[in-house]
Amino acid sequence: MENKLATAPTQNFSVHQFYEYLLVVHPAPEVYAQINEEKLNFYNTYNEKIAVKTKPHITVANFLAKEEMEGTIIRYMHRILSMQKIFTVMLNNYSGFPPHTVYARVQNHEPFKQLAASLKAVDHYVRSNGCPPAKFITHPHVSIARRLKQSVYEKAMLDYSQKTFNASFVVDELILLKRQTQFDKCKQVNVFRLL
Repeated sequence: MENKLATAPTQNFSVHQFYEYLLVVHPAPEVYAQINEEKLNFYNTYNEKIAVKTKPHITVANFLAKEEMEGTIIRYMHRILSMQKIFTVMLNNYSGFPPHTVYARVQNHEPFKQLAASLKAVDHYVRSNGCPPAKFITHPHVSIARRLKQSVYEKAMLDYSQKTFNASFVVDELILLKRQTQFDKCKQVNVFRLL
């Protein structure tokens, strides 16, 4: 019995052993400024600091990995992403994830699905090294405010369902960020240019 317990695989992931990596798209400067302005409006209206603490971005993937894996992950991503073509993102109006997030909608999800499919090799690599599976975004969006109380979310969604927002920008690069915990500031690791 003692032997079985000693050889059983563990699922206990130490926060200090792993870094969280995020692969993101930053909107073009003029769209970035428009979204930042909306985030500031949200903060002024609902007094929710989280709206202005986070920078406008679209998460493509996030995963946990050991820091010593970083070089290999960057090489994998460079090889994969350098073959991907630039694409246009259209943002159209607002929506939400009940009961906690208000966001600007991404009109066409297809380019993000293609990116996720192309990055499966990175997922395989992190899992083969004892890390949890990578999470690929299934619903790309730009958060205006997240982690809201349900009452704030419901009030905001009533207001935001009346608002319009339209913008578009070209994605020609993806940025890899990392942080030790979800409360840490992200540090840029690499920039990957698209074809």
